[in-house]
Amino acid sequence: MSTATLSSKGQITIPAAVRAAMGIDNGSRIEFVATENGQFLMIAAVSPAYKLKGMLRKPEAPVTIEQMNQMIASRGAATQ
Repeated sequence: MSTATLSSKGQITIPAAVRAAMGIDNGSRIEFVATENGQFLMIAAVSPAYKLKGMLRKPEAPVTIEQMNQMIASRGAATQ
């Protein structure tokens, strides 16, 4: 198990073995995700945006701009 110490500026140095295992380097972005039990996951945000393609299904029928505007207006009015 690797450990790190928090500096007075709120910074930590991620141990080299952890950086290598996560595939991160200088300038890499890290996400901290809260779990239900009060712990946090540290996730390397190194995947390019194009890898998100295909995560959402395509709509059954195309949606027009007018339909989008109607839905936004109806949802916005319902939350006020």
